[in-house]
Amino acid sequence: CFQMTNTIQKKYKVSSTQLLYQSCPYQAATLLIAGPYLDKLLTDQNVFGFKYTTQVTVFIVLSCLISISVNFSTFLVIGKTSPVTYQVLGHLKTCLVLAFGYTLLQDPFSWRNIMGILLAMVGMILYSYYCTLENQQKAIEAAAQASQAREGESDPLINLEKGSGAVTDSVGHKTPVWSKDKD
Repeated sequence: CFQMTNTIQKKYKVSSTQLLYQSCPYQAATLLIAGPYLDKLLTDQNVFGFKYTTQVTVFIVLSCLISISVNFSTFLVIGKTSPVTYQVLGHLKTCLVLAFGYTLLQDPFSWRNIMGILLAMVGMILYSYYCTLENQQKAIEAAAQASQAREGESDPLINLEKGSGAVTDSVGHKTPVWSKDKD
């Protein structure tokens, strides 16, 4: 899904907001149709039979706004970077959720949580390190190609001094540049 989002953004040269604007109606229609049935299946309660208070409605609207923000940031990150970077950011988000849960809610860590956070952090550090190395390698290769291109565009007299051949006259046959008979 993330690779497809990245491919669509690059193929059609659209921004994250344009892609989100085009895909939102389809996502909303799918959720409006499938949502009530899934709620009934999973909770054995009808979503339309619930008594909506002002507080519940405010939290539903707030949840929708947060969801739109998450979708927008997803499309933005994938469009500017890559799906792999988005996945790494997802792991960072999970680590932050666990850390905030411990800090704010006093939810104790288990060894499994700690090991998961450490593994995710090591993975993110290694990913960043290798991305930096790859970008540096690409910069070096680009600089080498640029210098080779500049060497190919050098002054023709320098090429002649290096012995690169002859000069063509107006008739089309080649005459040697340096001849023994010249003054």
